[in-house]
Amino acid sequence: MQKPIAHRGPASGTKGMAASAHTLITASGIRVLENGGNACDAALAMAFVSGVVLPDMCGLGGDVFALYYDAETGKITAVNSSGPLPRNASVRKLKEAGIAVPLSDGIHSVTVPGAVDAYYAMAEKWGSLPVRELMDDAIRLCEEGFPLSAKVVRHMHTDLSRMKQYPGLAAMYLKDGKPYEAYERFRNTDLASMLRYLQENGRDGFYHGLIRDRILTCSEENGGFFAPADFEGSFCEFRDPISVSYRGMRVWQTPPVSQGIIHLEELGILSHFDPGSYGYGSAESIHLMEQAKRIAFSDRRKYFGDPAFVSNPVKEVLDENYTKRMAQQIRMDSCLEPESFLDHQPGDTTSFVCVDEKGNAVSFIHSIANTWGSCLIPEGTGFLLNNRAAGFFFAEGHPNVYAPGKRTMHTLNTWLITEEDGTLRYVGNTPGGDNQPQWNMQTVVNLLDFGMDVQQALEHAKWTGIEKNGRHILRIEEQAGEETLQQLRKMGHELEVIPPFACSGASQLIEIRKDGVRLGGSDPRGDGCAMPQI
Repeated sequence: MQKPIAHRGPASGTKGMAASAHTLITASGIRVLENGGNACDAALAMAFVSGVVLPDMCGLGGDVFALYYDAETGKITAVNSSGPLPRNASVRKLKEAGIAVPLSDGIHSVTVPGAVDAYYAMAEKWGSLPVRELMDDAIRLCEEGFPLSAKVVRHMHTDLSRMKQYPGLAAMYLKDGKPYEAYERFRNTDLASMLRYLQENGRDGFYHGLIRDRILTCSEENGGFFAPADFEGSFCEFRDPISVSYRGMRVWQTPPVSQGIIHLEELGILSHFDPGSYGYGSAESIHLMEQAKRIAFSDRRKYFGDPAFVSNPVKEVLDENYTKRMAQQIRMDSCLEPESFLDHQPGDTTSFVCVDEKGNAVSFIHSIANTWGSCLIPEGTGFLLNNRAAGFFFAEGHPNVYAPGKRTMHTLNTWLITEEDGTLRYVGNTPGGDNQPQWNMQTVVNLLDFGMDVQQALEHAKWTGIEKNGRHILRIEEQAGEETLQQLRKMGHELEVIPPFACSGASQLIEIRKDGVRLGGSDPRGDGCAMPQI
């Protein structure tokens, strides 16, 4: 059995705190807090900046999910802001157009972006500063330039052939047909112009004005189904969060269409075991979590979809009697083989967390789905459209089947933990597509079962269950240790052992202690940091 990694200690302070996957994102959040903004203001500034410095991950063309904790009332609100397919879309039309499914990129992989609606709706509900002021850092970085992170440049290399298939994308993010150098200064004057346009025209500038028109032109030029009516109405929903009790605490998540339900079902199943009794890093504790993951993922495929189209059995799946029955399926000497746990969506997302001096908190995640999204940039806008429609299924009768005006079941999810009396204790999240509910589970177990601090909880040996050539593979970092790896193999796991910290992801975490101290952790697998307000 190994001891928890303690590479470095958490960031610490007694006022506000922010943590993200990029230092410039964190810096922007702290600057807003120092200038008198609250947690919502800081989160929105961080969202705008992340769309600039992590353009392969997120931006105006993507979606947003968040949890907001109001310190005065203790109320937690979920933000679900993902857009639907065009009303004129259908499987029949895809087939008639010769479009291969499942979708991966191009205009038919695009859903209506929900991000901008979330920015303005959140600001109206909780913000204290005008949205236009919260764009200033992003605009300055676009116009003056910023160093491209090594991770963004790595994606230019890994996706080079795909990028070259889309002239607009190649023209903006390749230089003479080749990737930029890491930390080379990059400017995006088109995006700066769009942000300035939003400063003057607000939400309507996106959904009813120039930006909508350029998205429609992009759709028409590429044979898409979008029409002006698809941008009518609201895409941001304020919902009650969902939750489970775990180790005397309450874990809160975003409800469907977010797949936060998977994270909570995993914890509900684990609540019938005691991973802590096996010790940190043990094969037994990893096996329990991985088996809970298989059951929850199987349930996702069977039951969940857009609540406007499907009745989602959230209460039933999280019921203690149900999770107990699921837990009874787990054996310590063998692996479960559910009918359908192999579906695994990649995801290139970014997330961040922030807390202000008063204790208001935001756990925020946004994405254009896969790296570079749909690979389409509406002319002159400087941002990528999402490829979120890649998350749909195409089997008739499936709860997450592709259908006009429908939102796909969404990989994005984000969480908070409170004491049972409602006092906020942890604010956390992670990017990573279908890795998210797996890594979020591991983080919560590290905190509540193994008693780790917020930095240790993110530096552990990560693992993820993935599909590879039709088989289920446990992809695990080698710092798990040879003894643990060998025991996992004996339990029936097929392993892919990868180098330390190679599991990707950039989890973020803040703890709010009862004495007023705030501790921040940031995943070493990302390029970011946690930073306190002075």
